[in-house]
Amino acid sequence: MLSKPSSLGLTIVAAILALFTLGASAQALPYGAPISTDSAKKVAAAAFAESRKNNWTHAIAITDPAGILVYYERMDGVQNAAPQVATAKARSAAQFKRPTKAFQDDVAAGGVGLRYLSLPGVVAADGGVPLVIDGKIVGAIGTSGGTAAQDGQVAGAGAAALQ
Repeated sequence: MLSKPSSLGLTIVAAILALFTLGASAQALPYGAPISTDSAKKVAAAAFAESRKNNWTHAIAITDPAGILVYYERMDGVQNAAPQVATAKARSAAQFKRPTKAFQDDVAAGGVGLRYLSLPGVVAADGGVPLVIDGKIVGAIGTSGGTAAQDGQVAGAGAAALQ
């Protein structure tokens, strides 16, 4: 059974789309100082709250701008592959300065979008989102455990905790 999207979910999606769908704006954002452990925990807590609210199980990875792991946590019962996938999504979002959903959409469109499949480190599945403070990318969140859309919703909730 499909549920109606929450207003928080729609607000998060709108904020992320506004930030990253303006052409090269994501690539234009500079990297900032790495996210602190305390801020990474705040991001993860918001992401876990979204996952729990929807009765999902997730693994959450937070990286610095270079894609180096800063914080990781998983919920009991999450699938065995989720830790590696969450970390890969966070690295991809940080290193390429864009949400992994952008890759997912371009690959799904085919044609020239298929070029991403040959780039090392690209994860073409929703659930990786750059973390931005004061207009600078300070890291990224990666989530795994649900569908691509669920992972994206959870990652978006985490990223919104910095706003």
